[in-house]
Amino acid sequence: MVRYYFFIIIAAVGIICFHIIDMTTSFFEALTQASFQVASIITTTGFSSVDFDKWSQTCKTVLIFLMFCGACAGSTGGGIKVSRFIILVKTIIKDLESYIHPKCIRKIQIDKKPVEHEVVRSVNVFFITFFIIFAASIFILSFEGKDFITNFTAVAATMNNIGPGLALVGPICNFGHFTVISKLVLIFDMLAGRLELFPLLILFHPAIWKEMFKIKNNRKCMRE
Repeated sequence: MVRYYFFIIIAAVGIICFHIIDMTTSFFEALTQASFQVASIITTTGFSSVDFDKWSQTCKTVLIFLMFCGACAGSTGGGIKVSRFIILVKTIIKDLESYIHPKCIRKIQIDKKPVEHEVVRSVNVFFITFFIIFAASIFILSFEGKDFITNFTAVAATMNNIGPGLALVGPICNFGHFTVISKLVLIFDMLAGRLELFPLLILFHPAIWKEMFKIKNNRKCMRE
């Protein structure tokens, strides 16, 4: 799994370095800026050493992908995590092969270890839940009339715990211009990204509140 992680980092640094070398004084400076920014975003550290909003569209697209990519499995960093992307890609390949060879039985493997069906199912559910919340957040922010890049990267930066985004939430800007409603949405996104989706969403499940009120009423009766 780590090899995929380092491959993504090396590829991202190479692409960005190639595109910004004309904007810097030397190859070493371009490599330094590209390496620092890639490392900062993929590890969800949140630092920026340069205004990468002025970079080419290719560079910004790579950085946005890194925002979603996130750290490795088990890391305290944000993002969807590389392991989930690998499982998703292997699931797609497995299903495509099942259409070609219906009788073929193939198990998804990570580091030569089979991945249980329950894990694959939970990854699929995670992706669906993630992008439903993501789309809903962008829709709510759109009522402010700001451009799509600002809204998209604002939600991406908060849900993945990145820090800076692009356009009006770029590395030299901040989130202060959003209204209170939008800030509450982004705060929810930030908590969902940091605490994982389901531990936060379960707090809003009716059964949890019903159980809480039941316990509260029982304690009240015992005191009386």
